Amino acid sequence: MARLLMFYGEECVHCHEMMPLVKKLEKEEGVKVERIETWHNSKNAKKLKEIDKGKCGGVPFFFNEKTKKNICGATSYEKLKKWALGK
Repeated sequence: MARLLMFYGEECVHCHEMMPLVKKLEKEEGVKVERIETWHNSKNAKKLKEIDKGKCGGVPFFFNEKTKKNICGATSYEKLKKWALGK
């Protein structure tokens, strides 16, 4: 199973909007999304910058390590599910 990463900011409104969808995805599809806080952790912010490579420049940022596909910003549950399942 691919590692699924969600970079977020503690006070990020759009990140908080995505949390229920991420939880639903984990429950329904049996996947695990690793949540990585970047606004208060410089090491995590550096990791985001390395993976993002200027594509999005913000959070939420989702990255699938297997497919190398990402999602910039808030999205629909269907797009999140396709991303997580590598479709």
